[in-house]
Amino acid sequence: MLHAEGFKGLIIFLIAAGVIVPLFHRARISTVLGFLLVGVILGPFGFGRLAAEAPWVSYVTFDNPRNAEPLAELGIIFLLFILGLELSVQRLWQLRRYVLGVGLFQVAVSSLAIGFALRLAGAPPPSGIVLGMCIALSSTAIVMQLLVEQHRSASPVGRIALSVLLFQDLMVVPILFIVGMLGGDGADRWWTLFLAFAQAIAAIAVIMVLGRYLVRPLLRSAAHTGSRDLIMAITLLIVVGIAAATGAAGLSVALGAFLAGLLLSESEYRHHIEVDLEPFKGLLLGLFFVTVGTTIDPAVVMAHAGPIVLALAGLIAVKAVVVYAGARLFGVPRSQAVEVGLLLSQAGEFSFVVIALARQGNLLPSEMSTATVAVVGLSMMLTPVLAHVARMAGRRLAPFDHERHAPDEEATELQDHVVIGGFGRVGRMIADLLDREQVPYVALDMDEMTVEEERRRGRMVFFGDASRTQMLEHAGARRARAFVVTLDAPRAAERMVQAIAHLQPKARIFARAKDVNHASKLTRMGAVGVIPEAVEASLQLGARVLEGLDIPDDAVAMRLTEARDKMTADLK
Repeated sequence: MLHAEGFKGLIIFLIAAGVIVPLFHRARISTVLGFLLVGVILGPFGFGRLAAEAPWVSYVTFDNPRNAEPLAELGIIFLLFILGLELSVQRLWQLRRYVLGVGLFQVAVSSLAIGFALRLAGAPPPSGIVLGMCIALSSTAIVMQLLVEQHRSASPVGRIALSVLLFQDLMVVPILFIVGMLGGDGADRWWTLFLAFAQAIAAIAVIMVLGRYLVRPLLRSAAHTGSRDLIMAITLLIVVGIAAATGAAGLSVALGAFLAGLLLSESEYRHHIEVDLEPFKGLLLGLFFVTVGTTIDPAVVMAHAGPIVLALAGLIAVKAVVVYAGARLFGVPRSQAVEVGLLLSQAGEFSFVVIALARQGNLLPSEMSTATVAVVGLSMMLTPVLAHVARMAGRRLAPFDHERHAPDEEATELQDHVVIGGFGRVGRMIADLLDREQVPYVALDMDEMTVEEERRRGRMVFFGDASRTQMLEHAGARRARAFVVTLDAPRAAERMVQAIAHLQPKARIFARAKDVNHASKLTRMGAVGVIPEAVEASLQLGARVLEGLDIPDDAVAMRLTEARDKMTADLK
């Protein structure tokens, strides 16, 4: 068993997932980038190069990462399936403008721009066409996993990115057949391409129609047994079966998994399935990222560092600009367009398939294909960094997109009002209480959808960063009666308290804190009423427990008062 093929690689991967990647995470390196770095370092082009001179190295490196590719592909399948579960056919139809608009614009213009740039650089005509088409597609796995980690897959940026990626998946069939045609396969090439594309569309239609009548009865049949194992078994059959069907039709298996998720998105088993699959998705995706890392050859990168770095910068710049232009053309705000552009500026895993196919058809010179693989892999490795830059750029540009939602003269001239920082669940609850007591308030929030919705209801909610002194001044902070800090991020809450103390040294600040330590810090900074949400939730639960044990109400109230007094004393 210990010498079984692939077993050593599995052990190395589990050590990486359980030990090495968490260490990277402590150094604030994202999980995706951590797995990619593990693949580079422990792959055949990393420490694996030393195996001939030091045989012991072979025990801690991946000999043949291709053995893990089937499992790695399952990670992508599960990711797209879960994303499909979180959508619905109706919501997907609402995104058609981005799928058919931004997606089509991005693929067409990126392919032409990259192909033209390669032709100018001296690449042979077939090479420019092939690489232009394959590099125009982005990495669904990396982009969506980063958005999932940030809890932003359902945000406007997440929906637009997913829309473009879905159109890219639809383009797999035409690109593969065009590459095959350029390689000389087939007599009537255009007719073959048309038939293949029609077959793919027909396959999607058949899957969606039959799936609506077959999927739910199958799940109900398994659920009636009461066995979680059988429910998971039938779920895996549905996901893998539909993914295999789209693969057989020449489409991406990831697209099939997404369609399976859409079919189950409105079923009563959706949440149960999502919870059970989540851990497997994370590990298998980690395996995929490791296999991507193993394709990067540091020696090739160093030998052709100048051209590769130049090509990498050009790829990112061209795709970011094209996606930004397409998004703006279809009405996406500047801040979101910039963020989506940077998020989708890398090449994707599909490039490896096209490059291998092109090499077999003698469409790419060997040296060019090797350098392109390095550029593709490096662009995927840079995506977590680009995602961070994109989010910062989006935040900087967001105020310009929402100038009409900035605090107006009415808010600036208010007297004795309450300023609420953050208008999520807690902020809305406080606003409801203030409305009932007819206490005026101004709220600031960075979620444009929340601001739009609340302003339609007639509430004085404005777009802005409540931790910035200038925004608080526009909200009439110098004449405010009190402040309520409900921001989720601890640092943002601290910055807001500091800004309030600067504007009103004796201000009454009420704040929500993550825990006792955070509450103590906010108290020292000037907040007069701080509620640690974890502690208060524990006290309320404790009260219910005591009441359920028939403890008298006055005794329960006394115990809660004692606990709160102790907590207050600890904060001083």
